[in-house]
Amino acid sequence: MCIFHQQSARLWLRLPFQTMLVGWGSGREMMDLPLKLLWVRTGQSLQPGLGSPPRVCSLSVPLSVLPDSARSTSEAAALERELLDEYRFGRQQLVELCGHASAVAVTKAFPLPSLSRKQRTVLVVCGPEQNGAVGLACARHLRVFEYQPSIFCPVRSAEALHRDLTTQCEKMDIPFLSFLPAEVRLIDDAYGLVVDAVLGPGVRPAEAGGPCARALATLKRLSIPLVSLDVPSGWDAEAGGDAKDAVQPDVLVSFAAPKSCAGRFSGRHHFVAGRFVPEDVRRKFGLRLPKYTGTDCVAAL
Repeated sequence: MCIFHQQSARLWLRLPFQTMLVGWGSGREMMDLPLKLLWVRTGQSLQPGLGSPPRVCSLSVPLSVLPDSARSTSEAAALERELLDEYRFGRQQLVELCGHASAVAVTKAFPLPSLSRKQRTVLVVCGPEQNGAVGLACARHLRVFEYQPSIFCPVRSAEALHRDLTTQCEKMDIPFLSFLPAEVRLIDDAYGLVVDAVLGPGVRPAEAGGPCARALATLKRLSIPLVSLDVPSGWDAEAGGDAKDAVQPDVLVSFAAPKSCAGRFSGRHHFVAGRFVPEDVRRKFGLRLPKYTGTDCVAAL
């Protein structure tokens, strides 16, 4: 089900909305979502399938990809343990899967043949948490896909995973910026889009420290498209992006399944990257993930 809204319309629909937060990480970002009601403003003249909606007035929430009931924190943590312990997934493997899927989502939202030379330049902003590691993997795959990524890390992580991914990017001649210009016009002029991998679910800007908060303050003011990974930086993983220091992305890539805050996403494209979740695990935890086309590792919602 695809739902669009227009600011000028006067018709409102009241629809049931429910998601499950699943994924991998420390477990602190995993929380459950009770049944909620999503109010969506709709326009009578805009119909699904008839071209792309304007940047600020599209919302896509297909109920078929959502679970039948809310999952508790312990159930979400159990899914992570299932992947790591029973199926012997490694954390670096999960980072790689999500990084590759994030790059694929970029290629679908911004196909290379449709971009000018300048628009192929991508700035990937990577924080010190696990989302930042996914951003590093995403940048490497974007380079393989013939985009022109650059990377900025507000804070460098000392973890081996980050060091390994950084080395891979450096050996592929992906430039790392020593600072992020405070003048947003310089970024708008130099890049075609930005990937937000600054903070992960449950990490607030104040917790991440000054450099990450300053980077988010800059990203908020950009006019070029912004792609957020899993949860937009600064958003509450359940309540959404009402915080003054939260970014408002044009594209969202949800890992494994949409998080509860995705109900407040109003950008142009929403993708889910969860094809790597084994079918037995989906059944065991009652996940209703979308159908993936062909060999695609992401699905558009």
